[in-house]
Amino acid sequence: MISRGIRLTSIALTLARYRLDELLVALPPLKFARAIRLLPWGRRHVRELSRGARLRLALQELGPIYVKFGQILSTRRDLLPEDIAEDLSGLQDDVPPFATEQARAIIEEQLGASIPELFEEFEDRPLASASIAQVHAARLKSGEKVVVKVVRPGIERQIGRDLELLRALARLVRRYHPEGDRIRPDDIVSEFQRVIYRELDMKAEAASASLLRRNFEGRKDLYIPAIHWQQTASRVLTMERVEGVSVKDIPELKRRGVDLERLARRGIQVFYRQVFFDNLFHADMHPGNLLVDTSNPEDPTWIALDFGIVESLTPQDLYYIGENFLAIFNRDYRRVAELHIEAGWVPADTRVDELAAAARTVGEPNFTRPLEEVSFAEMVIELFSVARQFKLTLQPQLIMLQKTLLNIEGMGRELYPRINIWDVAKPELEAIFAERYGLRRTARRFFEETPALLARTPELPGLVHDFLKTAGSGRLRTRIDSEDLEKMAAELGRHNRRLPGAVFAAGLVVSGAVLAGYDVAPLVGGHSLPAGVAVLAGLVLGWRAWR
Repeated sequence: MISRGIRLTSIALTLARYRLDELLVALPPLKFARAIRLLPWGRRHVRELSRGARLRLALQELGPIYVKFGQILSTRRDLLPEDIAEDLSGLQDDVPPFATEQARAIIEEQLGASIPELFEEFEDRPLASASIAQVHAARLKSGEKVVVKVVRPGIERQIGRDLELLRALARLVRRYHPEGDRIRPDDIVSEFQRVIYRELDMKAEAASASLLRRNFEGRKDLYIPAIHWQQTASRVLTMERVEGVSVKDIPELKRRGVDLERLARRGIQVFYRQVFFDNLFHADMHPGNLLVDTSNPEDPTWIALDFGIVESLTPQDLYYIGENFLAIFNRDYRRVAELHIEAGWVPADTRVDELAAAARTVGEPNFTRPLEEVSFAEMVIELFSVARQFKLTLQPQLIMLQKTLLNIEGMGRELYPRINIWDVAKPELEAIFAERYGLRRTARRFFEETPALLARTPELPGLVHDFLKTAGSGRLRTRIDSEDLEKMAAELGRHNRRLPGAVFAAGLVVSGAVLAGYDVAPLVGGHSLPAGVAVLAGLVLGWRAWR
């Protein structure tokens, strides 16, 4: 409790230094944070920055876990203002490497053998280091070049502590923010928790990479490095080392004579195939995770790296999002509205004509321009943003899909600015849907499922008879189990009893921080005595409130 209070105070002061204290003042329990605005920190250069840039710098100062959270948050363009989302998308997950001795010890513990027994060569200097793991180059006994990804030691404990604070802040936002129920900040934190814990599991990442590789085996448009399972464990991943040119290095790609138009078109086709045909897509396809194989410049191949975030959609969402895309391509706004309602993304009582009119206001202005100047990804995001007024609710996987679409389209335009996204995407999606939902595949699925249906057929007459007999006798009842409601009521009661003490405790802690900032007398050993008393009293009171 004491460490949580100290960390919460540190977060509040960091936000204040970057003039982001309005994020605290907006919440009634933290209105006392208004006093922090009196502090002179950051007034000279920070106030000149945009709010998105200030938030990005604050998250970088708070640490790698908050950087990761900001990266996930940047995908929520349905919630964040465009300027903030754009600045957060520039967050770089780059932290100093941990000691090579620790990396070696983790590898040996996880794989049950010494480094010399596992590898012919192992480079102590890491190739890259991030908040979750770092990567070392190595060579197997068989002579194959590989990279070894090692999870950072102690990261689970750090993530657990920071998640507790994020959940506490999310509860305050949900309770006091005017749009807390629509924003659902606790769901955002839960999604972040799901993503970041999955990134810690190297076996899960290896399995995702292996399945993606199988989906694209034998194809020339995307290459997935091979996984070496004997040298892979829950905290260690060993993968084929591949060579290529960074997609960001456009001058080098031009120097090698790469057909940039073909590369850009191929990237968009790869995205649509991953999502709508395989229903398994790399959801972190930013330039840092992509290379280009230039061995055949006229027929270049994409190379994907880092498979920590790989997503799939429910069959229902997959169908409806694809139909939505096709309806937008065809400028059929009424169909867009109907699909939103059928999918359950907006309430069932939403008026189709009103939602169709809102969709039309997004689509038609774009179609007055040349299509090569129109961003399909931005139109989709704008459409979902407009639909928020109709109480739009989207699953996190759909948000990740939006982000991936935006990244792929952005890279395509950087590679070949004159690319017409519509000319590439529309026929690709139509072909995939014709194959996925066409008569031949539907018939095949029907015949595959027929034996299971026939096996259950003899039970149906008895079930129908029992149901009609029960209904006819008036004994048909609907039972609602109240156990969950009782648990919710008990939890709410505990929360209401704790809240006053917790609010007062937080006030004392932050007030102490303000007093310390001004060195309010009397001083003991150069430190403000009133500040120390206030912080100590706040921590004790908080501990008593939450124990």
